[in-house]
Amino acid sequence: MLLKTILRKTTKWLLILLLFSLLPVILFRWVPVPGSMLMAERWIEARSDNRQLDFHKRWLPYRQIPDNIKMAVIAAEDQRFAEHHGLDLKAIQAALEHNQRGGNLRGASTLSQQVAKNLFLWSDRSWLRKGLEVWFTLAIETLWPKQRILEVYLNIVEWDDGVFGVSAAAEHHFGVAAGVLSDQQAAQLAAVLPSPLRWSAANPPAHALQRSNWIRRQARQLGGSHYLRQMEAGRDWPQWLSPRYWSQRLGS
Repeated sequence: MLLKTILRKTTKWLLILLLFSLLPVILFRWVPVPGSMLMAERWIEARSDNRQLDFHKRWLPYRQIPDNIKMAVIAAEDQRFAEHHGLDLKAIQAALEHNQRGGNLRGASTLSQQVAKNLFLWSDRSWLRKGLEVWFTLAIETLWPKQRILEVYLNIVEWDDGVFGVSAAAEHHFGVAAGVLSDQQAAQLAAVLPSPLRWSAANPPAHALQRSNWIRRQARQLGGSHYLRQMEAGRDWPQWLSPRYWSQRLGS
């Protein structure tokens, strides 16, 4: 009897906490994001190392972000971005099969997962963090349109020590405003994202420069600006959010 009471109360408070966690997701659907957990983490690391860390960031609305950098990060990080609902199960399966064969480990995080992790969570590989990442990923995919996810990603992603967002990155690496990034510059910014603290987008290592050329080709093959316009036009909600989905399963 006591165990049932404990389980009931634990479940109740867990549900309350999960629902409470939706408040910032709802807020950031419209409000520019002032910072992220990754920025806080970098600040704490700098303080522990007794060094000064100056943040360079400026919020850039979606319509002011050029299509070439939008397509570059999609081509580099998440080519099924417009199709999946936060978790790319095909990419996860492919990554698991690749990693089982050995060699370099391959990840399968979508842009949505990266937003969830960098915005709301800490950096480690614990099951708790991964579980919360799934929760926040599904929440933003449900409550935000795709262009909002892409907008937030491009405003909080890290591109050097203390450099966050495409506006700061364009000025830091190339000395230009984000709106005038060339296709090659956009591709180089996307190419260094696996290691933005070690690789410079302005002077990337040979393999990253080669990857930038691949990114440009992939962005064209995906459809470029046409891909974005189709994405912005909207999509159907996940089937599990429709009343018909549940009526069919509960009625069977």
